[in-house]
Amino acid sequence: MGSIDAAVLGKVPFKKIDWMERDVSLERRPDGVMVLRSNVPLKPYAPHIPSLLAKWADETPDQIWLAQRKGPERAWRKVSYREAKQTVDAITEALLGMGAGPGRPVAILSGNSIEHALMTLAAQQASAPAAPVSPAYSLLSEDHAKLKYIFGLIQPAVVLVQDGVLFGRALKALDLTGVKLIHVDRAPEGMESAAWSDLIATPTTPAVQAAIDRLTPDSIGKLLFTSGSTGMPKAVINTQRMMCANVAMTQQTRERTPDDPKPVILDWMPWNHTMGGNAIFNPLLADGGTLYIDDGRPIPGQFDESIRNLREISPTYYANAPAGYAMLATALENDEALARNFFRQLSLMAYGGATLPDDLYLRMQALAVQYTGNRIVFSTGWGSTETSPTATSTYWDTERVGLIGLPHPGVELKLVPVGPKYECRLRSVIVTPGYHQRPDLTESAFDEEGFYRIGDAATFVDPEDPSQGLIFAGRVVEDFKLMTGTFVHVGPLRVASIAAASPVIQDALVAGQDREYIALLAWPNIPACRQLVGKPEAAVEELIREPAVIERVRSGLKEHNAASTGSSMRIARVMLMIEPPSIDGNELTDKGYINQRAALERRSALVDRLYAESPADDVIVIQ
Repeated sequence: MGSIDAAVLGKVPFKKIDWMERDVSLERRPDGVMVLRSNVPLKPYAPHIPSLLAKWADETPDQIWLAQRKGPERAWRKVSYREAKQTVDAITEALLGMGAGPGRPVAILSGNSIEHALMTLAAQQASAPAAPVSPAYSLLSEDHAKLKYIFGLIQPAVVLVQDGVLFGRALKALDLTGVKLIHVDRAPEGMESAAWSDLIATPTTPAVQAAIDRLTPDSIGKLLFTSGSTGMPKAVINTQRMMCANVAMTQQTRERTPDDPKPVILDWMPWNHTMGGNAIFNPLLADGGTLYIDDGRPIPGQFDESIRNLREISPTYYANAPAGYAMLATALENDEALARNFFRQLSLMAYGGATLPDDLYLRMQALAVQYTGNRIVFSTGWGSTETSPTATSTYWDTERVGLIGLPHPGVELKLVPVGPKYECRLRSVIVTPGYHQRPDLTESAFDEEGFYRIGDAATFVDPEDPSQGLIFAGRVVEDFKLMTGTFVHVGPLRVASIAAASPVIQDALVAGQDREYIALLAWPNIPACRQLVGKPEAAVEELIREPAVIERVRSGLKEHNAASTGSSMRIARVMLMIEPPSIDGNELTDKGYINQRAALERRSALVDRLYAESPADDVIVIQ
């Protein structure tokens, strides 16, 4: 879409949202450190997440809370708030009898599912931390090293497995002595396991309400896992206070009225990650809405399931990664009925994981105007597993992508100068008290004032007007210097490079530490490459040698280089890779993000080839 279209779109008003005011203050210290705060006080919040389920089971018992396609016909199985509360109480009773409780977590080996959700709430009612483990550690790993480490770290009393046969190899790799195993779909072979159907039939007693009454804001609701620099997962403590305060913050940024329709969300983001498990799951529950579990994914071969669901579900709020929006935009542009259903009651869109490319933003807004008469705000937030998760967001009508917004009520954002940008640190009620069984990691995670060192960097949109918000500027630990001493800020450069070579590059590693110039090791966007060359079945080995793909990379990055003012942003060489990121090699975090340092170290031989004096045939020379 050209600039004329962008100018025309820019005159169309956004669909109205009653945002919280942007009232912030900036404390400037003599040493250059600044602290950014919202002046809006944080409102009171719920004592614990299970109280939200109880509220809606009492007030709107017949409202559907969860829905998921099940069975050979893939029909929607739906659970109301009343049904959910009754089932959660029965599971709570069973868990209390199994020894689950404070210090004895419930490990969950499952993707998103109705049973996963019910077990999470039941575990919390029993004061047993719910510990959802990335299915990749069970199903994609060859050595199960991370899975075994997690189980040794948390020592669960109970394990829920969605499919005992599918997860069978992983279960056999674990020492489950003294652990109660529960299966949903199929029992694991050769292992003692209780059936889910028996669990939910447990008669409830007053012990359940007594357990709920014992909950406090300091009760540990979840243990969520994230990978550190060593590649071994850390168990991040999520208290009830953290999660409930974060729900209140997100609710406060956008006013709800009794006349607003109940939220309807179709979402795939995994609940073992804080974005899906906290930022989507908890606020939806707090608003008494309906969550349709999307078994699709924004990857080739799996997004068709998401499209099928969107033919039936009209969301009020929709969130996805930029790759998902790229696939969605194409589908909406070619299917009027799908587009009408998607936009029918949509009021807000959100993105995360990476910056939304400008051209994709314009395509989605053009569709919004075509089918609603208005633009629809794209919102985004920022935080981490340790901040439960959303510490800042864009709570205003913004046309700019790449922002992380402004602090929520009750959040202090400390900005420490690091060259031309600022290292971000957080202090708030939403910040974790620490890492389970790792006091050493806990101590090093906080500075002398108690601010959590999140490791990200940011810059101001306008240093003279903090209310314009902050721009994400990458991970501090990823940045490096060229041989010339020039700093390279990896985060922004990686995003800009991928966008410049769009759509043929999916992700990239930025190399160049102590070298004369910057080069990329890049993963091709396989569907886009196949479409470009007109070969829908071509293997990746063939695609990366296609002249049209190579030329798209070269021409896009040449244009990028021409617009760049210094060596810190110019790309000299690129190599397209065949091997995908490795979980066991610590290249891929549990969040699905690329660990730049670990991947560059693991692929050091490819880096050496990138910088060979005489480049090989598979090295694309840009300049």
